[in-house]
Amino acid sequence: MANKLLKKIINNQVARFVLSAGSGFLVDISVFYLLYHNLLTEKRYHFFNSELRNSTVSLAISYGLGVVVNFLITKYLVFVESKTSSAKQFVRFASVAVIGFFANWGVIDILIHYFNMYPPLARPLAMLSLFFASFFIHKFFSFSLSMRHQHAAADNK
Repeated sequence: MANKLLKKIINNQVARFVLSAGSGFLVDISVFYLLYHNLLTEKRYHFFNSELRNSTVSLAISYGLGVVVNFLITKYLVFVESKTSSAKQFVRFASVAVIGFFANWGVIDILIHYFNMYPPLARPLAMLSLFFASFFIHKFFSFSLSMRHQHAAADNK
């Protein structure tokens, strides 16, 4: 029974994407928590002519690490049938991630500053709110796959 369920998960692209995104997210949220509470002890940091909150600096670093983990797992376990070059995939993936970063930042900012939410709790809520769009954007844009790829893969099983 467990083997049958595991096989279904392994053969399901969306389930593999959930595992991939989940792995990247675990790296992201773990690093965010460590930075926010343990390593970045100041409330604000000065970069060039800007002043950034601890939560913003923590998000930038943790998000970048999560993106790298997510990309590698997504490339090698989720969208393996993509023929697009690795460099092009990463540039596209990172471009989507940059847009996602600002979307996450906006959602986190709203949750923290308008709803007085605890930042390590606001982070996963922001991520979950943007998860589903991420699958389709990466499938069709980052890895240049269409619906026909999914049907072709299913026919070859």
